[in-house]
Amino acid sequence: MTFGPRGGPSLRTACLMNLPLPAVWKLRSSRRINRRTFRLLPALLALALSGTCRGDVTLPSIISDNMVIQQREKLNLWGKADPGESVTVELGPESAQTTAGKDGSWSVKLGALKSGGPYNLAISGKNSITIQNVAVGEVWVCAGESNMAFKVIAAQNGREEIADASLPMVRVFMVKHTSADKPQADCEGSWVVCNPDTVRNISAVGYFFAKELNQGMRVPFALIQCAWGPSPAEAWTPRETLEKDATLHAVLDRYDKSAAAYPAALSAYQGKLDDWKTASQAAKTAGSPPPHRPLPPLPPGGPREPAGIYNGMIYPLSRYPIRGALWYQGESNTGDPALYRALFPAMIDAWRKQWDEGNFPFLYAQLSGFLARHPQPAESSWAQLREAQAAALSLPKTGMAVTIDIGEDHNIHPPGKRDVGHRLALLAQSEVYGKSSVTASGPAFSGMNIEDGKAILSFTHTEGGLVAKNGSPLKGFSIAGPDRKFVWADAEIHAGKVIVQSKEVPKPVAVRYAWADTPDCDLFNLAQLPAPPFRTDTWLPGQPESAASPSPTPGKSHGKGKHHAAAE
Repeated sequence: MTFGPRGGPSLRTACLMNLPLPAVWKLRSSRRINRRTFRLLPALLALALSGTCRGDVTLPSIISDNMVIQQREKLNLWGKADPGESVTVELGPESAQTTAGKDGSWSVKLGALKSGGPYNLAISGKNSITIQNVAVGEVWVCAGESNMAFKVIAAQNGREEIADASLPMVRVFMVKHTSADKPQADCEGSWVVCNPDTVRNISAVGYFFAKELNQGMRVPFALIQCAWGPSPAEAWTPRETLEKDATLHAVLDRYDKSAAAYPAALSAYQGKLDDWKTASQAAKTAGSPPPHRPLPPLPPGGPREPAGIYNGMIYPLSRYPIRGALWYQGESNTGDPALYRALFPAMIDAWRKQWDEGNFPFLYAQLSGFLARHPQPAESSWAQLREAQAAALSLPKTGMAVTIDIGEDHNIHPPGKRDVGHRLALLAQSEVYGKSSVTASGPAFSGMNIEDGKAILSFTHTEGGLVAKNGSPLKGFSIAGPDRKFVWADAEIHAGKVIVQSKEVPKPVAVRYAWADTPDCDLFNLAQLPAPPFRTDTWLPGQPESAASPSPTPGKSHGKGKHHAAAE
């Protein structure tokens, strides 16, 4: 606050306070102000200014400094202002004007721009806002759980990558973790420009994807990072999608039951904890190893609440034009792979419907290996989850990066994230940006013939031929006869096919490859891309013996259809 020569507020301060002119002159003509009035003036000014701010044009957090705008797509801008307030927006050669509605909401669309920048984005109403360092390029949502949230600093050779991260045209909008029971109008977040000071905490998978494409295409690349682990797919799915499907409604029922049981589970945990403390002290006295500490029950809310992350972190972004989405998730759904088979494509469809941009590209990483290896072939919920992920390739414009060779049996977060980002980038080049010369898929199973006690497997996407990455013989194949008992098989590459057999199975009817939590597997093509896990049967544990039926998605390694975007 500034004061006039006689101790009263200056004309500027009085005007900010919206004081009528007679009151202004009365205050200015006073030779002194009593202490009570003096103490009240800051509060009066704050009150007046808060009233003034209600009329200011405001913007969602994603429309802020360093933002990247999707090239060749109309730009949607929105915000709040006073009802009836005129709002003007200018960006480069594009401009638009609108009037705020009765609730103060406003939105405009600007014409599509070619890649480039930096620009300043000017928005004016009763106040003026300038968004600086705006680039026009490619924008991808980067979502999932902990393997997508996995930071550059923790990745293989992370420190070297950080030192080489001066990339002014790679930007990331970091969304704060938020779970909500209803769709939110905005989220918390800010844009960062990739450099050695900012890149360490960015998603490693997303960063390697964006870096490779930025350097290859010479256009700005942006990630909208909203990854949170551990989080099941239902947390990323709209509640209405879960409610209207009888199969998916089981997710809500399960969560409600768990939430209702939480107080009793927490009380039981406290009892177990007390017992553990007593037993640990006794073991310490006896010089024995202490027992394992009991695990607390998961509280309701947070990243596991159905629709919670969608409401807080996805819905607020859905008005912002994007090229496509990257997804790395599934670990938290390995307990129910059959449900995931319905849930995952339903989530993809819901996102596309909410963005209202048609079937935008949706590229995802298949789960890597995790958990201990089994000496003999066994059923695997992780293998079934991978199969459920592959089934989503039936949706248009989807692509799956296979990572089965990258996993570690003792580490759910393998550090080789550069390979994951690279394989997603190959899919984008091939399926999104029209680079027909790029090989994006490993060998994909396409059919099986049985001849003389041998299973002869055919593949597509061999790209010059099949190879055993670590030398012959091939690993990871198992074979079964009518009794459905799988045993490890001998496998070799011959004339572009894989011949699988076992002396223990004279009449084979089914073959599986990499069908395990953490398989030993090494079938690749000459482009050095791995074959995805597959099976030729659709047997379920406990089913009666019957003839094997073909895999529901044989020979498919990426979605149909292409979406091309020119790079300039």
